[in-house]
Amino acid sequence: MLRQIDWQPDVIHCNDWQTGMIPVLLKFQYKRDDMFYWNMKCVYSIHNIAFQGVFDPQILPELFGFDMELYNNTCLKFDLGVSYMKGGLYYSDIITTVSNSYANEIQTPEYGERLDSVLKERSYALRGITNGIDYDEFNPKTDKFIKQNYDINSIENKVINKTELQKELGLTVDENIPMIAMVTRLTHQKGIDLLVNISDRLLQQNVQLVVLGTGDKPYEDHFRWLDYRYGNKVSANIRFDNALANKIYAACDMFLMPSLFEPCGLGQLIALRYGSIPIVRETGGLKDTVAAYNEYTEEGNGFSFTNYNSDDLHNIIQYALWIYKDKRKWNNLIKQAMKSDNSWNKSAEIYLNMYRELTGQD
Repeated sequence: MLRQIDWQPDVIHCNDWQTGMIPVLLKFQYKRDDMFYWNMKCVYSIHNIAFQGVFDPQILPELFGFDMELYNNTCLKFDLGVSYMKGGLYYSDIITTVSNSYANEIQTPEYGERLDSVLKERSYALRGITNGIDYDEFNPKTDKFIKQNYDINSIENKVINKTELQKELGLTVDENIPMIAMVTRLTHQKGIDLLVNISDRLLQQNVQLVVLGTGDKPYEDHFRWLDYRYGNKVSANIRFDNALANKIYAACDMFLMPSLFEPCGLGQLIALRYGSIPIVRETGGLKDTVAAYNEYTEEGNGFSFTNYNSDDLHNIIQYALWIYKDKRKWNNLIKQAMKSDNSWNKSAEIYLNMYRELTGQD
């Protein structure tokens, strides 16, 4: 198509396995046959290395017109198949992923999904650039889905959203009961089993739990059961609902993301924007965007734990609930969270500088 419209881009930026063969085609077909493509560079971005696009090796001659050399020399080979993602990793000029911590993690056997050796080999070309969120779309000052708009100078209005959501979901209406929430896919990756393991212990306390999302049926059923058992303390919403998601972000006091792994994560970024305090496991983008609260210096914008362990999750929630009792400290924490800059402005500048570096342009 580029040849037909006579347009020569400086950079072709590919994302995930679906585009992994583009750098391969550029190098072994287009650049070999036509100088028109000679100066084009490739960036390849990984959003989740678990999804690799592995197909029967016959796809090389049948779809791409290649011989089997790239399979036989193992550059594309993955078990007995061809991995599109492996092609993108080997033949792009720069590899990016969505946080610095994830860029380090995927070079280890624990997180690399068996591509860690490739990433270590190409570590000189790998960099992490943290995702952002749209600050116009996610803005408590202008959000049309929530009952009461607010900003960092009017955080006292946040509680109006809490009591309104309590009414809507059939929870006990009391602004002083801490509301803990999750808006997520209900899967093992998101650490749901950790919450399942401690849910009964947690709900013996005067707290409320709000869950929105769909996923694996055992998890869906567990939260439905908690809703039935605990009535006005739990609201399980097993569906996809953007409007309710925004209401939850605006209403809750604490936002849980105890993920097994999390390349970047958007939930914690939105929660910070709305002054809802994230409780996260220190992995990937969660580690990079949530600074653990220090009660002595009152620095930080959330709470975090290291080990993938139910007791550790329970302990950090207990610590957050203890800090919550001190309204001065908690309100200061809300302001710290809302001061966090996770807009696209920072990330966009980093991407732009990377393109300039790659092309030698000012």
